[in-house]
Amino acid sequence: MKTFSWIYEHVVAHKAGEDVEALLPQVKTADELRNISDDRFLSEMQLRIFRAGLRHSVVNSKWPAFEQAFFGFDPFKISLMSDEQLENLMQNDQIIRHWGKIKSVRANALMVTEQAEQHGSFANLIAGWPETDITGLWAFLKKQGQQLGGKSGAYFLRQIGKDTFILTDDVVAALKAQDIIDKAPTAKRDLQKVQDCFNQWQQESGRPMAHISRLLSYTVGW
Repeated sequence: MKTFSWIYEHVVAHKAGEDVEALLPQVKTADELRNISDDRFLSEMQLRIFRAGLRHSVVNSKWPAFEQAFFGFDPFKISLMSDEQLENLMQNDQIIRHWGKIKSVRANALMVTEQAEQHGSFANLIAGWPETDITGLWAFLKKQGQQLGGKSGAYFLRQIGKDTFILTDDVVAALKAQDIIDKAPTAKRDLQKVQDCFNQWQQESGRPMAHISRLLSYTVGW
């Protein structure tokens, strides 16, 4: 396995003239995450879900209508929505009328409210989850929520500012090139290998997982 310093030096050498630091994702501190209201967590979660498979600009342009249709993504209000109310939204041509994703809003609102009862807020849960077990958080979101499998959980966390790596095609290719994995990891054992690798790079560098992930992706194809 290459050291983090090799990864960084490799990227800098091949992006000569570019500000490498400016290419890295923004990461929020735990305190900054705790100051985000749970309705914003739910909004960002659903934004990611509706973006999946669609052009982001299309979803973004419709998001004000989603905010209105779903009570500003207030988790408590949405958790009380009836089946009939959800079905009526399929007639709203201002939003994206995907039944599975519309149903996921209520399911995920219930997850947010249940976790808020246990942790004081959903933000506390996300902020307090250790990045050294970020794949565990992915698994938690997939199990407890809806439409958060695959890369959706990780992309949601990246959007909201939680430190996470993302297993993009380039990141997977880079990990394969270093013989850490031999295929895209889906099994718990393989995901743990990837987590252990990122933990080591994080200890070496003091960098956020998100930075390491982005830098690693830039090593592919050179």
